[in-house]
Amino acid sequence: MERTLVIIKPCAIRRGLIGEVIQRFERRGLQLSGMKMVQLNEEVLMDHYAHLVKRPYYQRIVESMMMTPVIVCCWTGVDAVHIAHVMAGATNGREAAPGTIRGDYSVSVQENILHTSDSVENGKVEIARFFSAAEVFEFEKLNKNVFYANDEF
Repeated sequence: MERTLVIIKPCAIRRGLIGEVIQRFERRGLQLSGMKMVQLNEEVLMDHYAHLVKRPYYQRIVESMMMTPVIVCCWTGVDAVHIAHVMAGATNGREAAPGTIRGDYSVSVQENILHTSDSVENGKVEIARFFSAAEVFEFEKLNKNVFYANDEF
């Protein structure tokens, strides 16, 4: 089973969308393996968004992500990274397809509700950035046979 990171951003926190976002991943069949609320700081954000530090909009990202605490979640499932990334939709909410989380709740490239890992490798790095090994749980989901065929898990 893969693991992926989802960050519920301050714009979603302020809009009261935490439960809605979590519910969509649960209903899809992913298993919540870790979750906590954290206040991000510049050091963590510089590490997390290192690939964007030289971009002119980097400071806007930092300010936005520090506006309130965020909810960081570790989700587990077959192809969890791909599923979560597709469910999120295009980064720019104005371009995200209806039915995706951003397509249903965002009209902004910045205030776009959530972050999802974009690869299995990045998922591992990002989960390790926000969770200790003791904060990510493994347990058998009792209803996995209604989400997967026997040979898929």
